[in-house]
Amino acid sequence: VIAIAALAELSEKTLIVTYTKEQMFQWKDLITKFTTISPNIIGLHYGEEKRIAPITISTYQTAYRKVKILSKYFSFLIIDECHHLPAEKFKHIALNMFSIKRMGLSATVIREDGKHEELFPLMGGIAYFKTPSELSVQGYLAPYIIYQVKVDLTPKELKEYFETIKLYKELSGGRKFEELLELAKKGDERAQTALRTHSRLRQIVHKAEAKKKAVKEIVEKELKRGSKIIVFTQYVDQAKELGEILNAPVLIGEMKTKIRQKILEEFRNGKERVLVVTTVGDEGLDIPDANVGIIVTGTGSRRQFIQRLGRLLRPSKGKEARLYEIIVKGTPEVYQAKKRKSINLNNFLY
Repeated sequence: VIAIAALAELSEKTLIVTYTKEQMFQWKDLITKFTTISPNIIGLHYGEEKRIAPITISTYQTAYRKVKILSKYFSFLIIDECHHLPAEKFKHIALNMFSIKRMGLSATVIREDGKHEELFPLMGGIAYFKTPSELSVQGYLAPYIIYQVKVDLTPKELKEYFETIKLYKELSGGRKFEELLELAKKGDERAQTALRTHSRLRQIVHKAEAKKKAVKEIVEKELKRGSKIIVFTQYVDQAKELGEILNAPVLIGEMKTKIRQKILEEFRNGKERVLVVTTVGDEGLDIPDANVGIIVTGTGSRRQFIQRLGRLLRPSKGKEARLYEIIVKGTPEVYQAKKRKSINLNNFLY
């Protein structure tokens, strides 16, 4: 809404760059909803349509490939989900656009790899930010509660967990994970085996048997309350298994656009009340009345956590959002859950 207000105020030829096609269509709908701008002067520029208009909306991938064509037409550049811009190829967009006026939008501008510092020379510093809790108090987002549901590994899983930790320590030889990555890239077989062992360690925790039971219990309880529920996971195989357990549709990245749109529409209109998503659901889902989220597997990423929470926070009368984190006790998931909730942007204000 802030960017659309700026677009209307400036009345300049504008290029809007979005991370997904779904977001591109959402932008067009919202511009026509909140302004008197005619749909005829809004063009979409992506794989299936390439129309340049006074207001043009494109995806990162298309803007990257077609920046030489697009660069000469626009004086105002809006980059949505701008935390993606520091990626090596996407930087090319900002570096080659002639637009003097620029606006970057992100709920989670700080990157875990520190590359947000590369974003500021491309788009400018942080001019304004609000935390989800601040926006909730002001009524722009629904109020929310975060619950932690702690589960245990089974005796069999616990045995494998400690055996895998022991093996990883032997293989890593005390080296940091980053060092192992560098050695593995150079063909070091021991380092490569150590990384595979580390991956197995994570999966023992992330795919713990008790998580399935916890998800089922939460979903059954929330459905009785009339909730609409998004279940978040990192893994395609886990998403498919949970979809079967919950008798719910599954949204994964490899799906064709039409199938994905059909699943989203059925969830949006209430035909389906539970939706299982992989990381494809972290950004760009437009599901205004989803009020419950369940994080089955996640990371320590603050960005991912806020994006997932944000899927639930569209305000409506009487709405209270609930986010459940299912965490295996005595494992790195406890630390990750704590880490992803801590963020301070004050040092980055422009």
